[in-house]
Amino acid sequence: MAIILTFLGKGGTGRTTVAIAAAKRLASEGKRVLLAGQDTSPAFGLLLGASVGPDPQEIAANLKAVQLETAVLLERSWEQLKKLEAQYVRTPFFKEVYGQELGVLPGMDEALALNAIREYDASGEYDAIVYDGSSDRATLRMLGMPEILTWYWRRFRGVFSGSELGKALSPFVQPVTSAVFNVGWTTEEIGGQPARDANDLLERGQAAVADPNRVLAYLVTSAEESAIASSRYLWGSAQTVGLTVGGVILNRSSSVAALGDRFDPLTVTPFPTRQGNDWEPLIDALPNFAQGSRAPRPVEIDVASGQVRLFLPSFDKKQVKLTQYGPEVTIEAGDQRRNVFLPPQLKGKPVKGAKFQNGYLIVSF
Repeated sequence: MAIILTFLGKGGTGRTTVAIAAAKRLASEGKRVLLAGQDTSPAFGLLLGASVGPDPQEIAANLKAVQLETAVLLERSWEQLKKLEAQYVRTPFFKEVYGQELGVLPGMDEALALNAIREYDASGEYDAIVYDGSSDRATLRMLGMPEILTWYWRRFRGVFSGSELGKALSPFVQPVTSAVFNVGWTTEEIGGQPARDANDLLERGQAAVADPNRVLAYLVTSAEESAIASSRYLWGSAQTVGLTVGGVILNRSSSVAALGDRFDPLTVTPFPTRQGNDWEPLIDALPNFAQGSRAPRPVEIDVASGQVRLFLPSFDKKQVKLTQYGPEVTIEAGDQRRNVFLPPQLKGKPVKGAKFQNGYLIVSF
């Protein structure tokens, strides 16, 4: 399994430059690195100084690069879908539809990019994958996707099977699905083995995003107030989706004092301006990514004290909405939403109170 590293910051702060320098740094340490960029314009290749396409290409020792082209990823994923259809459906109906004919729907870019990163990770060919997304909110939506889809599957499956409609349809689901698919399903097991496999995949992805030794982000900012404000907002949003932020990279400035205490307790690392094709000063200036996992974790559950602690920097109490539905607590901060599944010891207990303290939202049961 590879460590997946990404960078968040306002457009124009040099995220792509930092990502390339990070990939070069990790490769120089002997790690097998894949640099995955979602910018399909020529700018990515020009900055990298190499021709990059939809398949990983070696551009230096231990370093490969790939441009995640959505149309190409869609074609390949469609062929995989048709193979699954042929395996489970008695009379396949997608066989006459080809990936080259399909248009790209909104939001599909992130889903296809996430699946591509998952496949590169599962290949075992890389020790590190550096992901340079097209935008920060899109990156957060992408990494939050396993959490969101797992919630939808868990909740709506239970709601449907327990509803009057589900109970009324129950006698007919098995014979109808047996006529269409190679296996019969019930209302309690809608989707059968393919659904179980997909849910297992989502749960593994959810666990990976929540593990700072597997997925880690760094903020990139300049000394401009708008860039600092954007980075602080992205910091809190990343924590909301369960993504650990390991530190801050201050680009084009050496005055760390200019940031004050606005990113405490994260370490701020000054990053010089690139001069021509000389990457060495940039590579040398980068932080030790292995220490990023020491940053505050997004969620901590203390069963003994009956508390759930969420680290939500940059947000105040007025910007956070807290709701409880059965065994889950839902936290909305900014435009992100996080569902915290409570352990058995706290299930069924109502929320007694919530408060902000030193950047933490502390929920007591």
